[in-house]
Amino acid sequence: MCKKIFVLLLVFLLSSFITLSAKTYKVYYLGGQSNAEGQGRIADLPAELQGPVKGVMIYQGNTGLDGTPVDGRGLWTELKPGHGGGFRSDGVTNKYGNKIGLELSFARRMLELDSTANIAIIKYARGGSSIDSLATGQWGCWEPDYRQKGGINQYDHFLATLRNAFAVADIDGDGETDTLIPAGILWMQGESDSAFSEEIARRYEAHLKRLMDLIRAALRRDDLPVIIGRISDSGKNGRNVWKYCDIVRQCQADYVAHDGYAALATGTDNYGYSDPYHYNAQGYIDMGKEFAEKLFVLQQKF
Repeated sequence: MCKKIFVLLLVFLLSSFITLSAKTYKVYYLGGQSNAEGQGRIADLPAELQGPVKGVMIYQGNTGLDGTPVDGRGLWTELKPGHGGGFRSDGVTNKYGNKIGLELSFARRMLELDSTANIAIIKYARGGSSIDSLATGQWGCWEPDYRQKGGINQYDHFLATLRNAFAVADIDGDGETDTLIPAGILWMQGESDSAFSEEIARRYEAHLKRLMDLIRAALRRDDLPVIIGRISDSGKNGRNVWKYCDIVRQCQADYVAHDGYAALATGTDNYGYSDPYHYNAQGYIDMGKEFAEKLFVLQQKF
């Protein structure tokens, strides 16, 4: 009898341990163009940011050109430096680059603000990509109805990334099924839409609203908090890099004002640059912190 009780107790304790090991993750989607991708050098990071962010998981989808078969291959791994420019994945292994984006400091700051949460990031960003199809160039278009070049666009690659990321039942590899709850959108984009014409720039608010609504729909939450990173101009070589930057900046502010569940990250005006188009490592560190702080404030509305 005692032996039977002992066995039952052991089974109960083991099942309790297994149940406790399954996690619920708050999932944040990070997207946009090259300043969302990240061009800060790992070599310029302070020592405290050089290592992995313990317990934070990231799935970064492999990018694809418009017109190429949908990709979005990736692998859930613990977050560490190398998820910026140059990152690639074949779905089996990740090839890390020597650049970082805002994800490192965002995750660390969110852990400080929301210490009991488990955090996961899904990242798909493509340098040079625009929302307006007339600003696409060779880089890619986020407009879902853009059907040139074989009918595949950046929104299709984004959807493939989401499908692949959410198809993984156990993202942290502990043997238990995890629950993934979308908790926010981090969007840094708009430079390409500010480079071509005044007409394209003035359409940005409507295009941004449509795209954020569709990303929210893909994540199945229509009031999902959104943080928009305000674009800025380096003014390198004594001229504006983005000719219609001020118009797009106003469109970003107008979108946030009209949405109700969005906030604008404005610290970009104070960042240093690594080249005329991209922020330096300290800029991405500051960006991640501001995105986290603005998002945490928005989350208190719910």
